[in-house]
Amino acid sequence: MRKKVIAGNWKMYKNIQETTELINGLRASLAPLTEKVNVIIAPPFTSLTVAKGLIANTRIHLGAQNMYPETEGAYTGEISPKMLTSIGVEYVILGHSERRQYFKETDGFINTKARKALAEGLKPIICVGETLEQRERGVTTQVVTEQMKGVLAGLTADQLANVIIAYEPVWAIGTGKTATPQQANEVHQLIRVLVSELYTSLISEKLIIQYGGSVKPENAKDLLTQSDIDGALVGGACLRVDSFTAIVSAALL
Repeated sequence: MRKKVIAGNWKMYKNIQETTELINGLRASLAPLTEKVNVIIAPPFTSLTVAKGLIANTRIHLGAQNMYPETEGAYTGEISPKMLTSIGVEYVILGHSERRQYFKETDGFINTKARKALAEGLKPIICVGETLEQRERGVTTQVVTEQMKGVLAGLTADQLANVIIAYEPVWAIGTGKTATPQQANEVHQLIRVLVSELYTSLISEKLIIQYGGSVKPENAKDLLTQSDIDGALVGGACLRVDSFTAIVSAALL
């Protein structure tokens, strides 16, 4: 059975003091849960070093929200994978819908990032998902298939073993709307079948596929008990100890 993975994407929230307060709370509340659930937190870049120190001697894993696909260079304002691994970052979120929307990131660029992340020892959480307009036009399958093929292009089976896919319907992110558990699971099944076709059924069965899109304590259980939903990429609800702990707890049910 695939172990559930709950990742908290803090986005552009929490200064150093707030980071310390949140993680201190999470350390206590998550301690009984992290043996059975893989928990990842992804604070902003400015909080990563502090976060790493605070989660020492816990089972909480550290992720980053983005990276630039070069080891170093004249790329003002960017963060390299080498910088992330030097802190002790294990995971990196790539291709989040906000990166696609606001920074015009393409599947090809996300693929370049994924290749570099893997080469540098990071585990990518790669996001895919359709807009509301695309869902209403009935092209969800086409859009997600195209995105998956684009972001995974050239990745080997061994590399895919270190990749997490996050299905995040764009229309459900930060809107309060959520795909029904059935809608979400259908796309997760589509992704698993596609990976089976691109690689093998064994690789497909081992692949962790998270759901992301207004995951809250109120809907977490219904989402996480679906056959092909292996966890959640959590936004706003990860910024409070009680709500994030409730979601992690739901992964045990």
